Amino acid sequence: MRDAELSRYSRHILLDDIGIEGQDRINAARVLVIGAGGLASPTVLYLAAAGVGTLTLVDDDVVDLTNLQRQIMHDSASVGSPKVLSAQNSAARINPLTRLVALQQRADAALLETHVPQADVVLDCTDNFTTRHAINAACVRHRVPLVSGAAVQFDGQISVFDPRASDCPCYACAFPSASAPDPVACATMGVFAPVVGVIGCMQAAQALMVVGGFGVPLTGTLLMLDGRSMEWTRIGLPRDPRCSVCAGR
Repeated sequence: MRDAELSRYSRHILLDDIGIEGQDRINAARVLVIGAGGLASPTVLYLAAAGVGTLTLVDDDVVDLTNLQRQIMHDSASVGSPKVLSAQNSAARINPLTRLVALQQRADAALLETHVPQADVVLDCTDNFTTRHAINAACVRHRVPLVSGAAVQFDGQISVFDPRASDCPCYACAFPSASAPDPVACATMGVFAPVVGVIGCMQAAQALMVVGGFGVPLTGTLLMLDGRSMEWTRIGLPRDPRCSVCAGR
C-alpha cells in the first residue's frame, strides 16, 4: 500500500478489526451493485470512499428531477444523464483510486450470469421483486453473498444472504416469489429520503464486513426500520428446506 493510500485509509487501518490486512482485502474487492438510485447512492459513495478496488454498477435509467430528493450521488446538472455515468463521476470525485465500471443496462439473466460470478459480493439496490428474485437466484447459483436492502414510504429493511453457508437462507426463503406483493414504486407510494439513506449506508457497511472479513454480517437476520419512530426490529430468518431456489445446494 502506497503512502497516499495509507493516509487516505488511515482511520480504517487504525481499527483493530480492520488494520492493513482488512484494508488490503477491501482494496482488492470486486463489488457488484445493481440499481443506481436512492439505496445505491450512499452505498456507492461509501464503498468508493472506503477504497473498494472495483465497483461495477448496473442501471439502465437516466436521472430525473424527481430522483434528487433522495438519490444523493446525482445532482441537478446530471438530470437527463445516465445514472451510472453520474455515479461514476461522483465516485471519482470522492476517490479516484476506486475503479467504477458503469453498465447502462438492465439486470437481465445474461448480465447476471456474466457479472455475478466475478463479484465478491452483490448489493441489491433495486425496487422490484422480479429483479430481486433474479439476482438472488444468480447469487445462489454462483455462491456469492448478497446484501439486500429495501425502502418504501417510512419503512426500510436489510439482510445478508450468503449461499456459502449451508444453514443460511436465501432471499426466496424469506420472500417467496409466489407470495410477492403487487409491484410498488416511489412514484406512487412515496419514500422518506433519510430512510433510503440509512438502509443504503447499512448495505455499504455489510458489504465491507463481507469483503474485509471483520464484524458480524446480518446473515440469516432481517432488520426492519420504522422511520416514523426510528425503531428497529430484528427477526431471525430460517432456511426453507423446500425453497425452490436454494433447496439441495
